[in-house]
This record gives sequence, C-alpha cells and structure tokens, in this order.
Amino acid sequence: MVEVTRAAASDRERLADALASAFADDPVFGWILAGRSRIERRLRRYFRALVREELRPGDHDVYLAADGSGGAIWKGIDQWKTPARTIIREAPVLATVFELTTVRALRVLGAMERVHPAAPHYYLHTLGTRRDSQGTGVGSAVMAEMLERCDREGVPAYLESSNPRNVAFYARHGFETQGLVALPEGAPPITRMWREPRR
Repeated sequence: MVEVTRAAASDRERLADALASAFADDPVFGWILAGRSRIERRLRRYFRALVREELRPGDHDVYLAADGSGGAIWKGIDQWKTPARTIIREAPVLATVFELTTVRALRVLGAMERVHPAAPHYYLHTLGTRRDSQGTGVGSAVMAEMLERCDREGVPAYLESSNPRNVAFYARHGFETQGLVALPEGAPPITRMWREPRR
C-alpha cells in the first residue's frame, strides 16, 4: 500500500525530483524543449519553482507519496488560472529552463487556459510518478484523497493529459475525454479530461 501525505515546504526537493523523473520523457515537454540536452535536469529546476509556488497558497492541495516516488498538485475551485504575477516572478527560471523555447512554453500554457472549463471544478494541475515506480499504484494513491473529496462535495474534476498513454489510466478513475487542446502544427496532443463526481 502506498502511503500518501500532504506535501510541506520541506518536501519541495523530493516532489520536484519525482515530477522531473516522471516528465523526462513527456511528449509535450520534449516538443517544447526541442531536443535540448539534460531534459530531466531542466525539469527539476522547473518543478522546483512550480512546487514552491503551489505550496504557497492555502487553497491548493499538494500530495506526495511518503517514499517520494510521486505526487499530485491540485488547484482549488476557480483557482486554476496562472496569475500574471506568478509568470513574472518565475520568468528567470523559465528562461533558464526553456531558453529560446520559453515563448513556445507560454503559448502552450495560453492554449490550455483558453479552453479551460468555466464551470466550478477542482483542477489536477500535475500528477507524476518516478519512472522506476510507474505501474505500482502511486499515481492512483496520490490522486485518491482529492477524488474522494470531489465525490463527497459533488464537485467535478478536470485535467489535461500531455501523454496519450495516460488517458486510459485517468479514464479508469472516471475522467472522460473532452477533446484536444489546439496547439501549433507538429505539437503532440494534449487531451482534455473531465470527471463528474460519483454519488
């Protein structure tokens, strides 16, 4: 059984490491970074900044497998949009991570936000499991508490899957495909998925 805890500021490095490992072979990050080297190292820096931001607000829920093998970042109802001040604050990190492809990364973010549902929901912003722990139930475990909360409160959930192989995994947890995010030609697909609460 996978033990899961609420992430604290002291868990930042472990969670960033797990997410960097999980997304090192992600099609969309690979496309954004356009064949650049040291992708996992770049992503570790990116996720370190992301986790720091997401642990700051009190209305976001961040979960971590106790052994550091994976985690999930959820955003509260009506809290899904990335504030301009956050993008400005993190601009130096984005420039270091993505270099000349920073504009491409921001375009992907913009494309996702343009089609984000307006109806109230909890947003699964990021979920990842270390590559050496994938398929062992970590992803399901770090998602479980919030899905139970969605069901208890009668609130839907939403996510974007940047890897087609994960669509079936999310479908097993009640998410249904809502179409693709419109990205530039040549970009890998990002699948929009919505989950109605289970009663």
